[in-house]
Amino acid sequence: MAAMTQNAPIFSNHGCRLNAYETEAMKELAAQAGVQDAVIINTCAVTSEAVRKARQDIRKLRRDHPDARIIVTGCAAQTEPDTFAKMAEVDLVIGNTEKMDPATWARLTPDLIGQTEPVQVDDIMSVTETAGHLIDGFGTRSRAYVQVQNGCDHRCTFCIIPFGRGNSRSVPAGVVVDQIKRLVNRGYAEVVLTGVDLTSWGADLPSAPKLGDLVMRILKLVPDLPRLRISSIDSIEVDDNLLSAIATEPRLMPHLHLSLQHGDDLILKRMKRRHLRDDAIRFCETARRLRPDMTFGADIIAGFPTETEEMFANSLALVRDCDLTWLHVFPYSARPGTPAARMPAVNGAAIKDRAAQLRAAGDAQVSTHLAAQIGRTHHILMESPRMGRTEQFTEVTFATDQPESRIVTAKITGHSTTYLTA
Repeated sequence: MAAMTQNAPIFSNHGCRLNAYETEAMKELAAQAGVQDAVIINTCAVTSEAVRKARQDIRKLRRDHPDARIIVTGCAAQTEPDTFAKMAEVDLVIGNTEKMDPATWARLTPDLIGQTEPVQVDDIMSVTETAGHLIDGFGTRSRAYVQVQNGCDHRCTFCIIPFGRGNSRSVPAGVVVDQIKRLVNRGYAEVVLTGVDLTSWGADLPSAPKLGDLVMRILKLVPDLPRLRISSIDSIEVDDNLLSAIATEPRLMPHLHLSLQHGDDLILKRMKRRHLRDDAIRFCETARRLRPDMTFGADIIAGFPTETEEMFANSLALVRDCDLTWLHVFPYSARPGTPAARMPAVNGAAIKDRAAQLRAAGDAQVSTHLAAQIGRTHHILMESPRMGRTEQFTEVTFATDQPESRIVTAKITGHSTTYLTA
């Protein structure tokens, strides 16, 4: 990682797509304020391992940049600021709200850099609006990500993220539509809607619209948008309009990533999830009936406290029962301050083994999906001259150059263990 120019700030991003989005926003804010000689680490708090990696990165960055000011922000900085403030390498800790405030960056300019408090982390739960930091065009040259929601009102027993992100806040539909119009005018062929708890979008807006209302409005008011994609959703909160869009709107891509977390009803209750196993299966069956080419990804936790072999077997079976393709497997990691951290823990070796079994099941599902595409024709959005993605977000490689950032039509001729060839 290198600075754009001498003394320009250096950014290190950890964690989710939303964090990456906000890192782009911070780059603009820092540039506008004229910040120099600083290293900014945007941390993740989703697991204890994520916090450990952030600390490791901070120590490395201090060694690489001994004279720079080390600034730590993000969800881990928000949830445990003292952890980072006590590190000898760290000069400043900034909360998730503060990192989006232009005034914060103005205080970091060379003439004021010595006049800041070492910890600037306010109560995230007091935040009632999304920050005005929409970034036009974050992502690849072909695909842009648009943040439409932040925060979460739910309190899953394993999750620390609401304390890092605050309560759910939505970007008004008109603001989202205007941004997507600008992105289309700039040549983007695909837009991805992102958020912490995307299916809660609209609950805090007048008349409490649903995510499906936003999707339908975007597709209606931005007719020149070739492809709209949705990031991770909570299937139990999917509304009728979103199901209607799945059924009737070919520009809505047939790929949904589901926050399932487990396949056993008792564990789901102990997680304080809002769905049961049958709800997940029913949703996948419904979505696939409405859109036969639909593929699913999912988050699944292995080794949640009290998980028995029988309970784990229900998670393993869910991969096939929901016909999931792309798995994000998380070995359970206790987060201090969460109810699950006080529950009886599963043996670490068992957690590792169960995670490996889930990943193997996911690999088998990917192989099945890839083999089924042979001979089919796909519309592929090119991310580079020789790599693009299908409607289901499957990677495709080409032997010859294709027009970058364009959608090309091609027949699938083969596949490797992870991608298709055309």
